[in-house]
Amino acid sequence: MQLKKLIPLVAAAALLPSLGLAEEAGEAMEAVERLNMEVVFIMNSLLFLIGGFLVFFMAAGFCMLETGLVRSKNATMQLIKNVSLFSLATIAYFVVGFNLMYPLGDWVVEGWLGGIAPTVLEPVGVEFDALDDVEYASIGSDFIFQLMFCAATASIVSGAVAERIKLLPFLIFVIILTGLIYPIQASWSWGEGFLDEMGFLDFAGSSIVHAAGGWAALAGVLVLGARYGKYSKDGKVNVMPGSNLPLATLGMFILWLGWFGFNGGSQLAMGTVSDVADVSRIFANTNTAAAGGAVAALILSTILYKKPDLTMVLNGALAGLVSITAEPLTPSLGAATLIGAVGGVIVVLTIPMLDKLKIDDVVGAIPVHLFAGLWGTMAVPLTNSDANFGTQFVGMATIGIFMFVASFIVWSILKAVMGIRVSDEDQVNGLDTTELGMEAYPEFSKG
Repeated sequence: MQLKKLIPLVAAAALLPSLGLAEEAGEAMEAVERLNMEVVFIMNSLLFLIGGFLVFFMAAGFCMLETGLVRSKNATMQLIKNVSLFSLATIAYFVVGFNLMYPLGDWVVEGWLGGIAPTVLEPVGVEFDALDDVEYASIGSDFIFQLMFCAATASIVSGAVAERIKLLPFLIFVIILTGLIYPIQASWSWGEGFLDEMGFLDFAGSSIVHAAGGWAALAGVLVLGARYGKYSKDGKVNVMPGSNLPLATLGMFILWLGWFGFNGGSQLAMGTVSDVADVSRIFANTNTAAAGGAVAALILSTILYKKPDLTMVLNGALAGLVSITAEPLTPSLGAATLIGAVGGVIVVLTIPMLDKLKIDDVVGAIPVHLFAGLWGTMAVPLTNSDANFGTQFVGMATIGIFMFVASFIVWSILKAVMGIRVSDEDQVNGLDTTELGMEAYPEFSKG
């Protein structure tokens, strides 16, 4: 039934009772209700699909950002890691992760662990009457959207452990992370598990995605160790600048663009005026939080270092985005800007703090995704009266403990069984030639 027939049907439904044709009026109203349900289903599915391909583009953003921030002799390794991790995450998530994350009542351990089963889509050419959840969205659109969040979690890890990790163990970790570890903890909130029942709120994943990826990255960095030559015995930090700042800047802007899908799509509905207005509000708050983070990092880095630091500004914008992700709907534009600005300040202060602790995070993923993600999670009650600080802390801590411990165990097993770190000599020569036998910039000398 076409949308243009909606008004005549409504008019007919209004007139028929007065003519004594109650049966026909009832049929007309049923047709209107069915049409409305179909429209809601279509619009929700469309939001998931649009949000999904926007978040997919973030894979390119992570790839460009990381490749620009590593030295030229390790650029090809970052490229192959990002292509491979997304591909493996896709397979692991449809084989195990999606149904593990969304048990929909089919829990093996109620509220804690879902059943393991492969993802099954609607049949080809399925009729509307055959759909189980007609007011929600298609399984395919939901799967695509949620997959992108899962893959983004793995991308966070990739940058932090760069320049000294072997390819094979990294990819094995990605399979376990995206197929099991991430979906289990995400089910506790988004799969209607025990954290959801407690009232823990994380709209688009400051903790569930970003801090989760940050915890996995921190565990990996601690097990892996710092890059050869990064820290001197006397405590000096040796700067290892990235090879391509224009590429890194492009990556940041791609991530900024993708975040509109990340947060906007997490409204999970576009079938009413209210939903669409909320999506537009989320877009506006997401954008201004990124701006707040970038400006705060620009100002603070200039004060601290006497000159503005581009890498701090790039990470400041991303930290602003991570900070607003837990609650992008309820803040005003001013509040969203301030929430993002705090994220920018966090990044500028914590990147050098990690170096003092000799925790070598190549791209600043841990400050951006973990520290700003924790801040964003705890900031939710500042603008959303349905949240409280105690529940937010419990949810944040539960996710953090699980992600760190599970990741640390997997990294440690991989280290013991097959080794995860390349030799110091290979680090000096670069992973492109030693691990892959090809260079990203063969016409230039090694950086």
